[in-house]
Amino acid sequence: MFIQKIARWGLLSWSCWVGLVLSEAPVSGVVAPSTGHEQIFLNRAQDRLVSTLEKAKKEGTLTLYTSMAPSEIGPIVKEFEKKYALKVEIWRSTSEGILQRALNESKAKKFNFDVVETNAPEVEILARERTLAEFYSPHQSDLPQNMSPKHKLWVPDRINFYVVAFNTNKIKREDLPTHLEGFTHPKWRDKLGIEATDGDWMGTVVNELGEARGLSLFKKLSELKPDVRKGHNLLAQMVSNGEVPVGLTTYLGNAQSLKQRGAPVDWVPIEPVIARAQGLGLSKYAPHPNAALLFADFLISPEAQTILNSLGRPPANINIKSKLNNFNYVVADPMAMLDEADKWNQIWSKMFLVK
Repeated sequence: MFIQKIARWGLLSWSCWVGLVLSEAPVSGVVAPSTGHEQIFLNRAQDRLVSTLEKAKKEGTLTLYTSMAPSEIGPIVKEFEKKYALKVEIWRSTSEGILQRALNESKAKKFNFDVVETNAPEVEILARERTLAEFYSPHQSDLPQNMSPKHKLWVPDRINFYVVAFNTNKIKREDLPTHLEGFTHPKWRDKLGIEATDGDWMGTVVNELGEARGLSLFKKLSELKPDVRKGHNLLAQMVSNGEVPVGLTTYLGNAQSLKQRGAPVDWVPIEPVIARAQGLGLSKYAPHPNAALLFADFLISPEAQTILNSLGRPPANINIKSKLNNFNYVVADPMAMLDEADKWNQIWSKMFLVK
């Protein structure tokens, strides 16, 4: 399995992780040993909540690995702990950090986490490594089916939209184009910023526009030498302070959060808008399986999804009415993002990262 290769070679880049995982058999090709959690995770009985809560009380706690910001996961966990009188231990890191920790623990057969929540491609890698288990929740039917994997080893719990953020002191909304191609005009030189790891965004845009048109767009953008920054939150902060007037690959949630706090930032869904799911999964070897299932239930429930929406984060639950997803968008396929990552990361690096 490719986690053994990771352990031997040390910390690998995202593209290396992807290259290794692609050499492995698909999820459906291997039958993993039973852990006994299937009866818990797939329980559809009418008294499911009562029996699960009773057993979860005995477990007392659960461990969550997440890349969600403390300002967002904090209020959600607080409500969960209040509702069920269970303790949630949070380990927070980047999506790459979560992936490496989970893979290293799996190799060492130290199963510490119960629930994982981070970028869908990283969660998909954990699914392909057979560390996640299918679970049932009555709220799953309220999630977007075009973002849910067929193997059912994880579900979308929130959505990241790549939008164009701008500093309202430096840029007028009416001056922004209606399509990304409008940013290839020379007048945008020295005004644009992008995030350093967004090769997958480029790949999805190119696939949407067609290869000739899409690659032409990015070649012209690269010729304008946009400011490249590592970290979507950092890019949003730099738009806020005016160092980067326009962020082409800003996460909507980051921009909206700053806007709600009074920063001179706004955002526009300039087509094609790419939507990428954040994934929620349960460990096949969860130390606290009942508490884990309760938390997964809660996170995709209207209650928690409403909290996310109030914090400026687009919810995944389709029953939550939100101004944060009321526009046209293209859904990024996490499977394709993994399978094509090496190709697009190489092109991205040559265009934007190589000086």
